[in-house]
Amino acid sequence: MALSLPYQVVLAVALAVTGVFACVHLAMVFLHVAPSNTLTKQHGQAVDDWIYPEFEQNWKLFAPNPLQQNVSVEARAEIATGDGTLRTSGWIDLTAQDIEAVRHNPMPSHTQQNELRRAIDFYFGTHAEDHRPQGARGELSERYMRRIAVFRLDALPSLPGTDGRGLSGEVRRVQLRAVSRPVPAPAWSTEKTDTAPSYRDLPWWRVTDADRPAGADRSRTEAGR
Repeated sequence: MALSLPYQVVLAVALAVTGVFACVHLAMVFLHVAPSNTLTKQHGQAVDDWIYPEFEQNWKLFAPNPLQQNVSVEARAEIATGDGTLRTSGWIDLTAQDIEAVRHNPMPSHTQQNELRRAIDFYFGTHAEDHRPQGARGELSERYMRRIAVFRLDALPSLPGTDGRGLSGEVRRVQLRAVSRPVPAPAWSTEKTDTAPSYRDLPWWRVTDADRPAGADRSRTEAGR
């Protein structure tokens, strides 16, 4: 059945808006992946605002020099225990948690696959070697890393102590570190690879209420009762 005139107008407007959006999107993606030119130099920020983070283009699959090391993110916490003392937990491998969640999962979440990797890349890309933040993005990356750590640690019933016993209490400070482990050469190769891990420690950060998950109304001490 033929559409009435009002519906035809609505349909035409919807198609026009969709067509304009598709053209703008294709143009932005083209400018993002194209070599540097006059348009990208003048409007590069607008292109980046459109692309990131939802439409990011990543060509690492075709990189001529693929990554040759595995990077893990580990965290530890300073905890105020029930008797009022401060204890430091052992290191907890946050990346291992994601690997365990992804393994044998046919549909792993984007968070499990990329959150930590992208967060640590974001941090190192916005900080100097001495961990001084470079501008507002550096400060943002610190808050992002801190909140990821607090969220992950708060989800655990207890934290492992340095003596092997579990610790319960309020997390006061957190510290993260990146552990880089070179990928060993295959068995058939004569290449010699030093597979010893290297560590890059981030500073200790004090935890604030803003860093804790929204709606969290009880501490680990209460949860463990």
